[in-house]
Amino acid sequence: MSEDFDFETRALRAGIHRSQFNEHSEALYLTSSFVFDSAAQAAARFANQEPGYVYSRFTNPTVTAFEERLAALEGAQCCVATASGMAAILATVMGLMKAGEHIIASRSIFGATVQLFSQILPKFGVETTFVSATNPAEWAQAVRPNTRLLFVETPSNPLTEISDLQALAEVARSAGAWLAVDNCFCTPALQRPLELGADLVIHSATKYLDGQGRVLGGAVLGRRELVMEGVYPFLRTAGPSMSPFNAWVILKGLETLKIRMRAHSDNALRLAQWLEAQPAVERVYYPGLPSHPQHALAMRQQETGGGIVSFVVKGGREAAWRVIDSTRMISITANLGDAKTTITHPATTTHGRISPEARAAAGIAEGLLRLAVGLESVADIQADLARGLSRLG
Repeated sequence: MSEDFDFETRALRAGIHRSQFNEHSEALYLTSSFVFDSAAQAAARFANQEPGYVYSRFTNPTVTAFEERLAALEGAQCCVATASGMAAILATVMGLMKAGEHIIASRSIFGATVQLFSQILPKFGVETTFVSATNPAEWAQAVRPNTRLLFVETPSNPLTEISDLQALAEVARSAGAWLAVDNCFCTPALQRPLELGADLVIHSATKYLDGQGRVLGGAVLGRRELVMEGVYPFLRTAGPSMSPFNAWVILKGLETLKIRMRAHSDNALRLAQWLEAQPAVERVYYPGLPSHPQHALAMRQQETGGGIVSFVVKGGREAAWRVIDSTRMISITANLGDAKTTITHPATTTHGRISPEARAAAGIAEGLLRLAVGLESVADIQADLARGLSRLG
């Protein structure tokens, strides 16, 4: 779809290929395979000599619609959809790298990503060096002759640290490596990493792209040679694929992405400002606050501060759990990007499987809570949190 159209229009209309029935809503193709007109056509499709659908593990019209729409929103040449966000990260590494090569990654990334990089990939000969999310000089110092990939989340999970993507892109170019950016927290509605120099964008579509906590999904986006010649062959063979039903659900989520992200951000800013004034709160992490260490950078890279607010309460784990257990409306779950506000204790959930030393290095304190601010009344969210915060006196 032409980039002359605005974001909101592309979010509604990119990727639509109507069938002979001329449906208005995107069609849902629940089929495992596709029928060929002849043996010759089947052979040509399997050999990639003729375009067309073959098998839903790697080609499906509904999944294609999702891929084309998300690519239009990110400004990417190509997109490959995957079964989850972690499947997207795995497919990127397995499709583009080989044994003996090296990754540089931020310390401030999702706990499962830390586990993948530090525990699983070394079994296949791929090593990772973890560095500061906010100090590009550390990335440059960590470069080796065999470095092939720089991986970062910005804002980070859960401390919302902001990485300078233009600076990291320069480090990657100088090293002859690729820069991959997990854009889960912002989505293309608030941040477009490819325009800032990134080579690849990775999504957990489970989060804001769906927006209602319904299905799992992931995506890898970038230039055609990286995505279709690197990541896609791994997906075709290994099969960490997005289901057509999930693709259809997320397609409908993309239609309201811009509106939702603005509303999430507005609510999060108001809540972060309120939390800063609470006596039981030691510190608030939110890029939209002037008190955030990378506030100025965030306002250059992002349209708004996003929907995630993290804060540290006085009294460590016991106090944090008391706040969680005092809520009546907020959902206690580690998922985020839902229309409903969710709360979690990162040290014992999302980052519970990594070592205490790694948690400390990443700044995951025992009193830290992560709030994914939903679309409810801000006054109701405040009242739900105040019930527990008032008991920490």
